[in-house]
Amino acid sequence: MNFLSYPSRGLCPLHLKTVLTGLLGLAFSLACLNTAQAQAANTPPAKHHQHAGKKAKKKTSAPEARKHRTPKAAAAPGASLSLSQNPEVSVWAKDAAQRLQLDPDWVQKTIQHAHHLPLVEKLVLPATSPVAKDWGAYRARFIEPVRIQAGLQFWRKHRAALEKAEREYGVPAAIIVGIIGVETLYGQNTGNFRVVDALGTLAFHFPQAHPRAAERQSFFRSELEQFLLLTSRSGADPLAIRGSYAGALGLPQFMPSSWAKFAVDFDGDGRIDLFGSPADAIGSVANYFKAFGWRPGMPTHYPVTLSPGQTDMDTLMAPDILPTFSVASFVAKGAALEGAALGHTGPLALIELRNGPTAPSYVAGTENFYAITRYNWSSYYAMAVIELAEAVRREVLSKP
Repeated sequence: MNFLSYPSRGLCPLHLKTVLTGLLGLAFSLACLNTAQAQAANTPPAKHHQHAGKKAKKKTSAPEARKHRTPKAAAAPGASLSLSQNPEVSVWAKDAAQRLQLDPDWVQKTIQHAHHLPLVEKLVLPATSPVAKDWGAYRARFIEPVRIQAGLQFWRKHRAALEKAEREYGVPAAIIVGIIGVETLYGQNTGNFRVVDALGTLAFHFPQAHPRAAERQSFFRSELEQFLLLTSRSGADPLAIRGSYAGALGLPQFMPSSWAKFAVDFDGDGRIDLFGSPADAIGSVANYFKAFGWRPGMPTHYPVTLSPGQTDMDTLMAPDILPTFSVASFVAKGAALEGAALGHTGPLALIELRNGPTAPSYVAGTENFYAITRYNWSSYYAMAVIELAEAVRREVLSKP
């Protein structure tokens, strides 16, 4: 299992500046991931809480933070090439080391052992023959018995952490369970790509056929820098950490910058560990949503009825998933609401979920629906999280 943690003393999770200057005392703890696509972490969640100046406990053998270890090369999934074959990489490494105040030799050695993975390039490209979106098919991948039962066990095992997160951050336990279930099946699928390979590939070989290639490549270079910062300051081996093909980490699949900004020590052991501490994962997800404007007590969506020929679809669909319309404006444009929705005080968005060859489904999305899309910019993803959350919650209530 690939395991990664670092101490949280002196860390202000919501401010990157603090992270950059205060990571010296942080320590990642690692363990090897054994199975090829099995994606580490069978341990239950229990983490993310405020640190009260506690001395870090040795939950795992953390690498010594005072000196760098020589990175060790390891095999990567699929065919690979040395990342350093690209001359731009060594120039970037020298510049990054200077800007980030990292040991230039360590950065160069790390990058020299990183691999360029053509498979990763393929995985980030849009499908060449796009399939019609189908909410029913997408939903079936996540709202199914295995995931629901795994969510029930996760909730039972980490009930205290989930209830604490709901109290402190205002984010329902069910939504947190829904996120971790959709992202990694409660830690069963955290990824088997070396993160330095995945981020390095996308930072320097992002496929130019992608419609947003320049923007995305810049993003992944920034994430590679954040990853190097986290591992360098702690002394952890950057070549031993595994995650998704996009470089996402741990139970909640945080990118390195999200780890730096939003991850919290929720189990109070003095370290942040999104791989081995479900409590930290729980608290970090809740903290993420609070930072992105989660409104306690607000529903995520309401039913809506559209009348063909009487609904101003062009206007209602123009803002996409961004809540824009007051209830009065929404209804005036032909989107009928009823019950509690009529008393909603915030803006709404008309959310469309296509169903392949059949008619689309629609809901009225609130600011909390939009907050879920800040985790993954997809209305289908958000609805899958919501429906898995509700399915698991029903199981918890029926089988306490």
